[in-house]
Amino acid sequence: YAVSYNRDKGRPNWVSWHLASSWLGSTPRQDDFRNDTTLPAGWYQVQGTDYSGSGFDRGHHCPSADRTLTVADNSSTFLMTNMLPQSPDNNQGPWANMENYLRTLVTSGNELYVVMGGSGSGGTGSNGGTTYTVAGGKVWKVVIVLPSGTNDVSRVTTSTRTIAVIMPNTQGIRTADWKTYRVSVDQVETLTGYNFFSNVPATIQNIIESVVDNQ
Repeated sequence: YAVSYNRDKGRPNWVSWHLASSWLGSTPRQDDFRNDTTLPAGWYQVQGTDYSGSGFDRGHHCPSADRTLTVADNSSTFLMTNMLPQSPDNNQGPWANMENYLRTLVTSGNELYVVMGGSGSGGTGSNGGTTYTVAGGKVWKVVIVLPSGTNDVSRVTTSTRTIAVIMPNTQGIRTADWKTYRVSVDQVETLTGYNFFSNVPATIQNIIESVVDNQ
């Protein structure tokens, strides 16, 4: 996976990854949360224990279960540069359910390109109140779905499926259906200022990024 890391916030701006059957195997979850020693000299390295007592989960961007082919692949997802402070109800509820759903698309013959990040500041964890020091106000994800194949960019058409969500980083949503948070990719671009799927011709982007998924 690729990371745009924010030194001042101590979390990614975004993480992007490819998900296909070639990334999936039987490697167990390593749970080796740790600091990322590859950060530039002088940058604070968020520790695996830094969220302790915060009321927030160490929320993966690229999920552990999306990297199960090798121990090294799975272990890499536990670097703290891949983490966002997520409310437990978000992380363990609709967010986890969406991650599981996306993997079912892969096991049924698709490959995905996924980008995820946090936006804003502040969130509510299990301790109550609003915390501004660790949490993004919202978490977002955009996904493009393709039947497994090659020359991926050239296979994107105006009918290619995209999935996008913006979810509040708060408690009280554990039983919520993740699909209720679906938005268009355009809406996530407005929120973040990013240009997703930028290698796809603009005429195709304009169509597939304006649609709210309903499948």
